[in-house]
Amino acid sequence: MKHTLCLLAVLAAASITTPAAFAYSGNELRADCQAADTLHNDPNYSDPALVASSARCLGYVMGFADGYAISDYLAEKVGVRLAAFCLPKDENLPHRLIRAVLSQFDRLPPKSDGSPATLTAAALARSFPCAIEPDK
Repeated sequence: MKHTLCLLAVLAAASITTPAAFAYSGNELRADCQAADTLHNDPNYSDPALVASSARCLGYVMGFADGYAISDYLAEKVGVRLAAFCLPKDENLPHRLIRAVLSQFDRLPPKSDGSPATLTAAALARSFPCAIEPDK
């Protein structure tokens, strides 16, 4: 028991003092989503590097949205509704997500590089707000 408490204390201290390490930077996300937007606007473009970048952006943003949907579903199971953003049922949703992320980058100062998760969350919350339900 004492060993477990020591281990938990060390892990807690490490999580407080260790800066977050992101495997994917905000600038990489921006470049990849710009590639996805270019590819969407010109489907005949066949540069393999552009296609790979586009796939990274789509994978990240769609994965983020799916992860949020799972969190929201689980939160509702315990009586909490997150409602940070509400995605529409739309066949063009992947491109709308990309445009939302790029619009969020347009709001930032040049050369800023934040957490891709925070940038994506802000983009989706701003672009896809949930309807406010009246109090019951």
